[in-house]
Amino acid sequence: MKINFYPPSKQANGNFNFGEIVEKKPIGFPQDGGKLKPFSNLFYWAHAWTTGKRSTIGLHPHQGFEICTFVLKGSINHFDTKLNKWVRLDEGGVQIIRSGNGISHSEEILENSEIFQIWFDPDLSKSIKKPASYNDYKIDEFKFTDLDDHTIRHIHNKKSKMWMDSEDIVINEYFFNKFSSVNIKIENDKIHSFFLIDGEVSLKKFKFSKGDFFTISRVGNIDIVALKSAKLFEVSSPIKPSYKTYFN
Repeated sequence: MKINFYPPSKQANGNFNFGEIVEKKPIGFPQDGGKLKPFSNLFYWAHAWTTGKRSTIGLHPHQGFEICTFVLKGSINHFDTKLNKWVRLDEGGVQIIRSGNGISHSEEILENSEIFQIWFDPDLSKSIKKPASYNDYKIDEFKFTDLDDHTIRHIHNKKSKMWMDSEDIVINEYFFNKFSSVNIKIENDKIHSFFLIDGEVSLKKFKFSKGDFFTISRVGNIDIVALKSAKLFEVSSPIKPSYKTYFN
């Protein structure tokens, strides 16, 4: 089993508007100074939240990447030059911008709100030639699997309503009761990236707390046990994408 562990102390830091929005970045930009660099077709991963009042990140451009925003708590408002209007997205909602040959957008994170923003690399040599596109998905548009002691939200897979161009991405969210457990299959050609949004979980001799990020690869199955009520976010992606990524 190969486990790499990145607690908040090893993640990059960021902020907007003089600290109105604060970020911890498991995967930051090269200049951010975090321990972990882009891997697989994951280029960037930021956990951002407001420290008080709502705050806006001004209009800025993107090209090529698929920019996904996951509303963990509260709400956001979003504007982009494709829709040319502001759209609200509430807790549990997901937004994807396939930025293609170019799009600009602005985000307002409301008070007491948290998001993930993750950039996926869909093969920029192809995506940059496509027109930009955009979708919002509300929480009730995703499938849930309810088991005795935990629930799985299936955010993205080959059968989901949400569609992505990035290769072989699976995204799940796990909601645990105290002392519940889940068995997760780790495929030989995939790397699984986990962020513990809340609570505390264990994996063999390892214990993970809120805000911890860890990756797992090259092992058959794992059993994750919740030591208290917990929420765990997972992205599964190819160890070696079939195309050359931007970072490489």
